[in-house]
Amino acid sequence: MDILAPSARPLMSFLTPALSIAMVRPAVGQPATPVEADAQYVIGPEDVLDIAVWSNADVSRTVPVRPDGMISLPLLNDVHAAGLSPMELRAALTTALEKYMPSPKVSVIVREVHSFKVSVIGEVKTPGRYELRSRTTVLDVLAMAGGLSQYASRGRITILRRDGNAVREVPYDFEKITAKAGPRAAAQENFCVQPGDIIVVP
Repeated sequence: MDILAPSARPLMSFLTPALSIAMVRPAVGQPATPVEADAQYVIGPEDVLDIAVWSNADVSRTVPVRPDGMISLPLLNDVHAAGLSPMELRAALTTALEKYMPSPKVSVIVREVHSFKVSVIGEVKTPGRYELRSRTTVLDVLAMAGGLSQYASRGRITILRRDGNAVREVPYDFEKITAKAGPRAAAQENFCVQPGDIIVVP
């Protein structure tokens, strides 16, 4: 049974600065990442969710989000999760479970975040795909990639970002951002990446 099925967005489960309904619980052995309370997390493929239905252990599960954006639960079978916030998924599950039990109490917790990935290609020391755990700026990702090579064109860096069915180019002027123009100016330009971004360093 497919509940609340928007188009799957395997590369674009947008991670905005933080969560609103559920807390993010890190994987075992990983330190907790502080999350801001004024934004909303969007579930994506490969995330791991704790679905708890109060007083019903048979339906409660820890489930991964499949590449097609679905999760599998008893009674409900396949439920679409990718592209929804934890609160939206909670509401969808509550509505669906009302057919099987009176006044179900459902909680959705993001146990592990694996859907927030960006790629860096071109003139960096360590090009590749990076999995992020919290909001991260372009400059942070370039640092993770080992920094720019001596041949990099610092004023022509571009972020390829999916926008619906299209891909738009977002310019990123490294020279301007790292210039000593004051912290306020730098903060306005050094924006955060989004899941699925590709940073191209020519």
